[in-house]
Amino acid sequence: MTQAYYSAVLDHPLNDVWSLIRDFNNYPAYIDGVSESEIEDDKRGDEVGAIRRFCYLGNWIRQRLVDHSDRQHTLTYAGLEAIPYPQDDGGPSPAPARYQGTMHLRPIVEGDRTLIEWSVALETEAADAERWKALFAAWIPDWTDSLARTLARTRPRSG
Repeated sequence: MTQAYYSAVLDHPLNDVWSLIRDFNNYPAYIDGVSESEIEDDKRGDEVGAIRRFCYLGNWIRQRLVDHSDRQHTLTYAGLEAIPYPQDDGGPSPAPARYQGTMHLRPIVEGDRTLIEWSVALETEAADAERWKALFAAWIPDWTDSLARTLARTRPRSG
């Protein structure tokens, strides 16, 4: 097991950030490259056990919401299928990985901003762990930047 972790400060109040990400089905609204998302079995986007099926860069992915807390401002999701490593150099690819991600928001009093912590625990072959960790260590900042750009467009700060 290995983990990729990233944290950043978002120049928006915690409630604004949480209102955007708390619905598990809202991925297309703030992650560039997600073209559509749907929750299966008529569950709500904040209901633990809900399964979202979304299209990311042309690939369909299914994840289950395994934890959700409005009080703690956290949500945790798990991939339902192991994901294949994207082809990068034509060389041998690492074995597919199972994963579980957590997004956690914390208030920053100074400036009414938000600390976002995003981690992904990866279960893969030991020999492949570092490549998977490096890949997610590159993806998570991109996803966080996408969230920040969305917040800047949809919720401009009053000054």
